[in-house]
Amino acid sequence: MASSERDTSENEILQNNLNPEQIFPFALDEFQLKAIDSLNQGHSVVVSAPTGSGKTLIGEYAIYRAISHGSKVFYTTPLKALSNQKLRDFRNQFGSSNVGLLTGDLSLNREASILVMTTEIFRNMLYAAADRNDDPLLDIETVVLDECHYMNDAHRGTVWEESIIHCPKSVQFVALSATVANAGQLTDWIEQVHGPTDLISSDLRPVPLEFNFCSAKGLHPLLNDKGTGLHPNCKIWRPTKSHKKRGRLSKPTQPEAPSLGFVISKLAERNMLPAIYFIFSRRGCDKAVKTIASTCLVNQEERKSIQDRFEKYVILNSEGLRDDLHIQALFNGVASHHAGVLPAWKELIEELFQEGLIKVVFATETLAAGINMPARTTIISTLSKRSDNGHRQLMGSEFLQMAGRAGRRGLDSRGYVVTLQTRFEGVREAGQLATSPADPLISQFTPSYGMVLNLLQRYELDKSKELIERSFSRYLASLDLVEEEEELSRLKEEFKEYKNFAEDIPWSDFERYEKIKSHLKEERRLLKILQKQSADTLSNELISALEFANNGTLISLKTSQLRGKVTPAVIIQKIQKRDRHTQLLCLTDENIWILIACKEVVSLYADLTCLDVSHLTTPEISRPGEIHHGDSLSNEIASMISNLAQKNDMRTAQYDLASEVLSQAKLVKSLDDELLIQPAHRWGDKKKLKRHRRKMDELGIEIHEREEMLYDRSNRHWETFLSLIKVLNHFGCLDDLNPTEIGRSIGSLRGENELWLGLVLMSGHLDELTPTELAGVVQSIATEVNRPDLWSGFIPSAVADEAFNDLSNIRRELFRVQERFGIEIPILWSSELMGLVEAWARGSSWTDLISNTSLDEGDVVRILRRTNDLLSQIPYCESVSRQLRNNAKAAMKLMDRFPVREAEDINQAKEKNHELTNPATERHNGD
Repeated sequence: MASSERDTSENEILQNNLNPEQIFPFALDEFQLKAIDSLNQGHSVVVSAPTGSGKTLIGEYAIYRAISHGSKVFYTTPLKALSNQKLRDFRNQFGSSNVGLLTGDLSLNREASILVMTTEIFRNMLYAAADRNDDPLLDIETVVLDECHYMNDAHRGTVWEESIIHCPKSVQFVALSATVANAGQLTDWIEQVHGPTDLISSDLRPVPLEFNFCSAKGLHPLLNDKGTGLHPNCKIWRPTKSHKKRGRLSKPTQPEAPSLGFVISKLAERNMLPAIYFIFSRRGCDKAVKTIASTCLVNQEERKSIQDRFEKYVILNSEGLRDDLHIQALFNGVASHHAGVLPAWKELIEELFQEGLIKVVFATETLAAGINMPARTTIISTLSKRSDNGHRQLMGSEFLQMAGRAGRRGLDSRGYVVTLQTRFEGVREAGQLATSPADPLISQFTPSYGMVLNLLQRYELDKSKELIERSFSRYLASLDLVEEEEELSRLKEEFKEYKNFAEDIPWSDFERYEKIKSHLKEERRLLKILQKQSADTLSNELISALEFANNGTLISLKTSQLRGKVTPAVIIQKIQKRDRHTQLLCLTDENIWILIACKEVVSLYADLTCLDVSHLTTPEISRPGEIHHGDSLSNEIASMISNLAQKNDMRTAQYDLASEVLSQAKLVKSLDDELLIQPAHRWGDKKKLKRHRRKMDELGIEIHEREEMLYDRSNRHWETFLSLIKVLNHFGCLDDLNPTEIGRSIGSLRGENELWLGLVLMSGHLDELTPTELAGVVQSIATEVNRPDLWSGFIPSAVADEAFNDLSNIRRELFRVQERFGIEIPILWSSELMGLVEAWARGSSWTDLISNTSLDEGDVVRILRRTNDLLSQIPYCESVSRQLRNNAKAAMKLMDRFPVREAEDINQAKEKNHELTNPATERHNGD
């Protein structure tokens, strides 16, 4: 049917009264009918259902409905590749004249009833149109948010939340999401920030899934009949006893894994093709293609169809060919699909697979992210993957997303999901993932410089805060914090009870008492140290002096046998031992004989007259420390010692008389006296009071920490917002919270760090560059490739390299200010690929470009497109020089050729006399 005929017939259908049975020539599922009913009531809907269950039909109905009302529909997707696919699908379904496309650098038929775009473009339109106090969706009845679970994406999630928050409430949302655990929370949040919203959920798949497990022994069922656990015939492998005995810490190797050829042959034998074979590396996908490239999986008729389509592709994309081995594999019904492949080649693979001509596609998990490529079977080669934080097991939603590609509605009675035995994974891990629930959506909302400037350009600070607090992140935090707030209330109540119990206690007195007590304890400890130091010094002196002491010399001794107290005594006899150590036989003032070592003497009174002890009869004592009670004769001497002790203070050790010891002892005595006169000293159980006070202090600290935590979790985005304001103020982007000309220019940019991009563009360092040089330097600040094997055979021009180096001071200052205010937004600055981009802008062929870099073709296309995306924004920055704006336009034209621009887009642009525009601001600049 000719395009004009199709457009006419479709328009006639669109004008009819809407009846789902007339629009869709098949019976609708219950969840689809519920969603249609909600839309007819004027409600927005969140549709959460398994992959392949028919969610897109609800978006299609919304399109038919809006057009029947004379209104329009925006259909948003997270990726440009998905937008291009929807454009093709909708042109076939609704007619070319009814469908338009907006991307970062292309505007096609933007006045069409159905406008397909990325969610980022939609967000940008909302910001740009708000500058005019204009309703950007005046004629729009519905916005379809396809693949809404992309809110989980760390890089794109914020865009989705901004779009929902800022979209006029008159517009209906149709949010289409894969199965997520918290679809009800997403629905409730959208209802809070946007308006009445109904959750339409379904767990049923129109094509049921059958889970299988493939080992070197064959292909077997994985789950039992109920799908709740492992099949009875599945045997969980366990390590041998010898492995356990050896005590190895590493995970034991599992049984032999099946070969690639074996897996494909089993699928072919059981008529389970076409299949998507998921391998989590580009190299792995391409290696798999080479392994079975010579295996023919198609018949002659299918092979001829593939070759015909390939020849048409070559006419449009002569430089977009893969090597001969991949072409041979393609003709045999085998291909790979990953981010390293040219987008045009990927589209060819997608179209051939959708038509059932390709039988096996080896793909990375990105293929599961929304591209419409249903298969009869999906094979998941491994149940773990590398991530930024190391190797980890697949999450439930990741597994379900890939598994959900199995089963083609209307073609298959069931879909097959095959997991494989690997070196480290077996049926246990496969069964756990096959029966695991979906993961919840997690908000990735993060304020940026662009968000701050765009909000402050349109709203007061209070209104900006209100909008920030509408985020899904804040909503989820408010739910999570309910239990925390309840616990905080309980702690405050407990603190209140403790405080009431002790409200009559003058805690200031108790605190002073405890402070003096603690001080006294410390000073006593110090006194003991001083005493020991003095005793050690004195001991050596006394030992030397005792060698010359006579019998009858008065001393003071200190020994454990006499309870460790300082005891007055007299030397009765000095006994020389064989080891040349002298022992002293002494008589104490309490008439006790004792044999001691010289080191136990703590004072020697050489100035006192020696006593006559020659008439005393000494007891038989041989062991040091041995004591013996004296008789009446010795008691006379003991009395004399006692009298002398009282007169001469012989009960104080000589080391205690050292000046520092005396001073410290005096301090201890004064503190002891002070403690005794404190009011708290006369209270009851002070230990109980201390425990009570300690508990109050602990509760106070815990309450304070929890309050801070609650504040941080509730206000972290707003605190980030305020910190971003401080950074923007430093660089003159704001004047009393109003964006300056510099700020407005930066607010019009989009990128990972809009402030960095704006400062570079307005620095003047790029003004004198030629368009080719400009393209190279713009790449250096727009993209970054973190690969250890990165190399490029193209050297940057000297002028571009100098301009690149001139930016280092700006980067250093921005990094310093960001660090000062706790901002961690990356500042991209890398020169490795500048020469490559300059070469492309100079007219280098695609073949020459790819042969001089380690990057895959898909990576190079993405880098060039991101460079072009930033170049396309420069003409709309009011603060950059006219020369830079003109050079940016010229650089775009040099860059914008296949495969950076798809061949189909180039032809459409030529047909429509298309000029490069910025779709997000086109209407604004035309008014």
